[in-house]
Amino acid sequence: MAKIFAIANQKGGVGKTTTAVNLAAALAKLGQRVLLIDLDPQGNATMGSGIDKRSIRRSVYQVLIGMSDIAEARVRSEAGGYDVLPANRELAGAEIELVDFEERETRLKDAIHAVDADYDFVLIDAPPALSLLTLNGLCAAHGVVIPMQCEYYALEGLSDLVATIKTVHANLNTNLKVIGLLRVMYDPRMTLSQQVSAQLEQHFGDKVFKAVIPRNIRLAEAPSHGLPGVIFDPESKGAKAYVEFGAEMIRRISAL
Repeated sequence: MAKIFAIANQKGGVGKTTTAVNLAAALAKLGQRVLLIDLDPQGNATMGSGIDKRSIRRSVYQVLIGMSDIAEARVRSEAGGYDVLPANRELAGAEIELVDFEERETRLKDAIHAVDADYDFVLIDAPPALSLLTLNGLCAAHGVVIPMQCEYYALEGLSDLVATIKTVHANLNTNLKVIGLLRVMYDPRMTLSQQVSAQLEQHFGDKVFKAVIPRNIRLAEAPSHGLPGVIFDPESKGAKAYVEFGAEMIRRISAL
């Protein structure tokens, strides 16, 4: 049975999609069968995996409204070595259409169930807002991975996100829990980064992943080439950090 994780943060620009794409590629490199679900209408995880969102015939949108299943809509990321359930701007309309569906929060969960045996990991790149799409991601997931920068505003947003996860756990998905916090875009030269990192370890203990993703230009360049950073420049500090993170995820999940 696949382990399903939402990569979520209500704050935008925190490296959420970068984390989803590179974790998928890192896990694939480590021999895992991976499905990456792009739940963001911007389709950045789709493009970052080397798939042209403008040319796809079926996407997560058709899956959510019942016009397709995942097996028909998934596309192979040849560069990354994993499957992608792609997204494009059509997905923005799903918010309105889903309102009329029964059990609208669990549409994605039900769809994943049909391909559950095909994968070891299913990663969901959730949009940076508490929407019906995000709720579908959280209802489908066993746990949440929270990428966050070590800065003051990130701490403020974290408390909101944890509150949201608790609400979803209480009302919609009793299996949902925070798997861990991943420090991203980390700059050890900044005193504030060190202070916030220390605060996270103090308050969240072993919920903070040991792997730390540094601020790295090669990770930022990779999407323009349609490649995960892990594939674009395997020797870069950022790529090595994501492979280390993938290995830590495998260890952490096997211990659960």
